[in-house]
Amino acid sequence: MNKIKVVIVDDSAFMRKAIESMLAKDTEIEIIGQGRNGLDAVEMARNLKPDVMTLDIEMPRMDGLTALEKIMSENPLPVIMVSSLTTEGAEATMKALDLGAVDFIPKEKSFASFGVMNIEDDLRNKIKQFARRKNLMRRLRPSSFARPASTAAGVQSPAAPSAQTKIISKPGHKRIVIIGTSTGGPQSLQKVIPRLPADLGVPIVVVQHMPPNFTQSLAQRLNSLSKLTVIESQGNEKLEPNTVYIAKGGQHLRIKKIGANYVTELNPEAGGHLHVPSVDVTAASVAEVAGRDALGVIMTGMGADGKKGLQLLKLKGGNVIAQDEESSIVYGMPRAVVEAGIADEIVSLDDIFNRIIFHCK
Repeated sequence: MNKIKVVIVDDSAFMRKAIESMLAKDTEIEIIGQGRNGLDAVEMARNLKPDVMTLDIEMPRMDGLTALEKIMSENPLPVIMVSSLTTEGAEATMKALDLGAVDFIPKEKSFASFGVMNIEDDLRNKIKQFARRKNLMRRLRPSSFARPASTAAGVQSPAAPSAQTKIISKPGHKRIVIIGTSTGGPQSLQKVIPRLPADLGVPIVVVQHMPPNFTQSLAQRLNSLSKLTVIESQGNEKLEPNTVYIAKGGQHLRIKKIGANYVTELNPEAGGHLHVPSVDVTAASVAEVAGRDALGVIMTGMGADGKKGLQLLKLKGGNVIAQDEESSIVYGMPRAVVEAGIADEIVSLDDIFNRIIFHCK
């Protein structure tokens, strides 16, 4: 079996050694090169043809963002960014994801807060997933996440469902939508949220696995692209129609009902959940307060977060849409929902916005 070829590029000798040590424990992965700056990254992408690259953002001579843009235009491949967890690092990482990076890992001093073992397992697993999906990475180039074109009337025409979409009969207008996603989510959300109309008529709650600071940058990015208003939830907000609420990194987001209103509630306690925020936590709370009035959407991501929460939503009479394998950067979370028999519809990424409109208008 051919090994997965990886290149590590970072100006920090400590970080290069740390990543090398993590990956060397897996016999399926081979490190074929290491570089110290963006010029090295561009050259190694061109000459070594790696399956996956890890790339620092702040480097001398040529920074990671400049290098990434060149790599994605000349020799596109899955690139994992190495990011600080500061606000500035979050903004740079969001830019990298816009340019075509598939994911990011925390840098140096951030290891302690994440847990080195968790980083090791996640990094090795993601590298294997991305290496298997190289062709998808090439299809999901940065240009494919640009703001959707509008018609002369100013509203994009809905696309027809693909042949793989399993259509269910319309069960009545939904009053709330919950979207859960993880690895590949920031890029994929840009193919869903900006395509929704300004008069959708319902609130949308999004749970994206991200640390603090990053969810704020994600909300700002999506808001700049969308007709809907997109904000990072701060807690104690009344959910308003035509507004998207991004779950805050490091906080579980629950929805409760006060009178006729849905209201947000934040809680930093992990409660036994691997991810904070957790799709399971938010989806379960939506199921309890909205039941058949709720629509759940599960998108690309590793693991099975969302399966239990959406199972409860389905039991309460709500409906569930799962992204298909073909269009998922990582098919873990949608697969868990599909294999559990929870999904009413299995939909390509390009069809998800259209199905949300169908259920809400």
